[in-house]
Amino acid sequence: MKALVLSGGSGTRLRPITHTSAKQLVPVANKPVLFYGLDSLADAGITEVGMIVGETAAEIEEAVGDGSKFGLHVTYIPQERPLGLAHAVLIARDFLGDDDFVMYLGDNFVVGGIRTLVEEFRATRPDAQILLTRVPDPRAFGVAELDADGQVIGLEEKPEHPKSDLALVGVYLFTPAIHRAVRAIRPSWRGELEITHAIQHLIDGRADVRSTVIRGYWKDTGNVGDMLEVNRTVLEGVQRRLDGDVDEASETVGRVVIEEGARIVASRIVGPAVIGAGTVVTGSYVGPYTSIAENCRITDSELEFSIVLRDSSIAGVGRIESSLIGRHVEVTPAPGVPSAHRLVLGDHSKVQIRS
Repeated sequence: MKALVLSGGSGTRLRPITHTSAKQLVPVANKPVLFYGLDSLADAGITEVGMIVGETAAEIEEAVGDGSKFGLHVTYIPQERPLGLAHAVLIARDFLGDDDFVMYLGDNFVVGGIRTLVEEFRATRPDAQILLTRVPDPRAFGVAELDADGQVIGLEEKPEHPKSDLALVGVYLFTPAIHRAVRAIRPSWRGELEITHAIQHLIDGRADVRSTVIRGYWKDTGNVGDMLEVNRTVLEGVQRRLDGDVDEASETVGRVVIEEGARIVASRIVGPAVIGAGTVVTGSYVGPYTSIAENCRITDSELEFSIVLRDSSIAGVGRIESSLIGRHVEVTPAPGVPSAHRLVLGDHSKVQIRS
């Protein structure tokens, strides 16, 4: 069984971070989102991975390499521009051959991995198996309609009037039957070959399409709010580890990770939180659900429920929360502006001014 990992999209909802960085490489708890997916594939016993790459191909290839550090062998498959998930399957035909495969969206995050799902698929081998989860607003997703027996009877891509609250999670399992389906469909109104249309083609042809409703945590890390929520979820599982230097004037509370080479000076760190290697925190407070990457400088400031990427500095700015701060960023106080009141007052006036 192989895997097809999609790492192409431009990540418009995470701009300006993704103007200069692939969205799949934005870190969660100081580890790129994409790496969690690759670890899940390796844990499921899959070793051959085809990776769809686009305009950020060079950055993805530099980060992932040949895949050996994940226990994988990675083949890169260029996609000229994002033309839909089914188009990714179409251009990966030579790599996939006649093998079953998992299609995994590189910016998706599934807590607990996919080993059980892959084992179930290998044992039963339906033509396709989709993962579903209940969402409050399904209009932004592919949506599945099930009959009374739980059988998939219809799929819609980002419908205006969804027929259910069951959204497709970005993990799909296919036999080679999907190749005929992706060749049979036509581009949608968005100009893309939709994987939902290909799976619907299978359903219409009476193929065996099954679904699994996952009860665990899943996120499409396509926007800042979701990134922060995934960061929070991952940090919930960290174990206290103080490999860096914490001076006597500092305090660490709870599940705090201080990486080797980091220094905490006259500061308070309340977990769950991760401080990256080479980072120096001085006279500051770092609160729960915060991850600070390597080689940052935090001085006379407060951070909570935030992600700070590498080589950034924050100094003397008071409190920052619910924020995603990119690489090589400098955050400093604004210059002081003298305050003054300009008055034109008539005779016998009485004025009260709050200083």
